[in-house]
Amino acid sequence: MKKLMIMAAVLAMLVNCGNKEKEYDATGVFEATEVTVAAEQSGVLITFDINEGDEVALGKEVGLIDTMQIWLKIQQAGATKAVYQSQKPDMEKQIAVTRQQLTKAKQDQQRYKELVADGAAPSKMLDDATNQVAVLQKQLDAQVSSLSTQLSTLNSQLSTVDVQVSQLQDLLQKCHIAAPIQGTVLEKYVERGEFVAVGKPLFKMADTQQMFIRAYVTSAQLKDIKVGQQAMVFADYGDGQKKEYEGTVSWISSRSEFTPKTIQTDDERADLVYALKVAIKNDGYIKIGMYGEVKFQ
Repeated sequence: MKKLMIMAAVLAMLVNCGNKEKEYDATGVFEATEVTVAAEQSGVLITFDINEGDEVALGKEVGLIDTMQIWLKIQQAGATKAVYQSQKPDMEKQIAVTRQQLTKAKQDQQRYKELVADGAAPSKMLDDATNQVAVLQKQLDAQVSSLSTQLSTLNSQLSTVDVQVSQLQDLLQKCHIAAPIQGTVLEKYVERGEFVAVGKPLFKMADTQQMFIRAYVTSAQLKDIKVGQQAMVFADYGDGQKKEYEGTVSWISSRSEFTPKTIQTDDERADLVYALKVAIKNDGYIKIGMYGEVKFQ
């Protein structure tokens, strides 16, 4: 009788275990959007005030590359611009004498025209006056053309200097190292006082507030999953300790791949799986590389 009772208990346990629903549909690893910040200018790092693990706000300046040479070039360009500005001619003042002479010549021409009409003066005097007006008009036109050309050239040179100053100011701005995203500093590659060249990595940071878990599902599961679908995500701290988060499917791969060795799926015998990402809002407890589980709703 005792043996029958033991066998019945074992059978009940097996039935219960067989009917127990799996607590997750897929497992994966938590990841974050990582950004490697590189130097945009060459020079000595005057300041570099970050450390691994620091929380940095978007746009915060964390370092400065030596700006002295660029600043001196900006000052030089400013002096060149002042020289060009001082060379710009005052057109009205420079043609004032010729314009006045032309006005006087036209008055004489009109007076001689009236005298010739009355027979009080020979026609040669009118011809001379008319010729004088024509000469002065050509002189005035030549002066205006020359001064306009000179002014246009100087304006072009001033515009060129303005462009150079804008380029130098852009280079100056790139000496200021700022955080491109809000997040946590993961790695620091250089120290203050080092010489850095354009393109040299300075530090790596990640957005650890908006994270996601990369999981893998089989094609059989995929038919019930779509982008935007809600899911429950469980952060696995080991020893059965888990924390639950609300998530949203943000990406599903359009290509299948062989199951990664470190990933378990609902059907571990499947050879081909699809990667997907479930986005979550981190409360500070989830770390990059931590394992987790996903239950799709």
